[in-house]
Amino acid sequence: MNLQASPGAPAILHFGAAALLFLHIAGGSVGIVAGYVTIFARRGGWLHRRAGTVFFVAMLFMTVIAAGVAPFLNEDQWTNTTAAVFALYLVTTGWAAARRPAGELGLFERMAVLAPLGIAALGLAMISGLARSYPAEDFASVYIFAAVSALAAVCDLRMIRRGGIRGPGRIARHLWRMGAALFVATGSFFFGQQAFLPAPIRESVLPAVLGLAPLVLMAFWLVRTRFPRLARLTPATP
Repeated sequence: MNLQASPGAPAILHFGAAALLFLHIAGGSVGIVAGYVTIFARRGGWLHRRAGTVFFVAMLFMTVIAAGVAPFLNEDQWTNTTAAVFALYLVTTGWAAARRPAGELGLFERMAVLAPLGIAALGLAMISGLARSYPAEDFASVYIFAAVSALAAVCDLRMIRRGGIRGPGRIARHLWRMGAALFVATGSFFFGQQAFLPAPIRESVLPAVLGLAPLVLMAFWLVRTRFPRLARLTPATP
């Protein structure tokens, strides 16, 4: 995100733009570190809970600022709003899944489903409208987030119909949403901002590893959560 006030703008606007940019970068950076700590910490332990709280707050700063600022940027970055809104939806619903008592459902969950439904509707509208005038690759990120949002909305609607979620399904909901939110942050930085990385790091495999690791780790923990017996299987002794 390249947030800068125009050269002739008042000093207060320059200060505000710099402050928002700093909070956005700081939120993303702290969120990535805290997210990785949360993944590797013992489930439910003190470090896991504290790092998870830091991740949640940092991601709120990053996503709220990005969602509010992206439509006003000069470099056609309004599509970043889709990623920011979806990440905000993921981290808040993932947090609620862990905090909400098992089997209970609140107004927040019923209202939050509007976010993925809206993103999915935007994707459909763009396919039928803008795609006729602009190359599809110009809005590839919107289409990807729209497809994933549609799946998330289906999960939400099923949970709402059942009146809540409990057991392994509740844990899995928390895991995949927090993991996907972390991937949005790592992908945005390690793939979208590589120009700011030192050349030796940029030319190595490290950005790809750190950028994609949340997806791999998320899949690993989902398997352990949803299929505990499979996760405990060990090769038979000859």
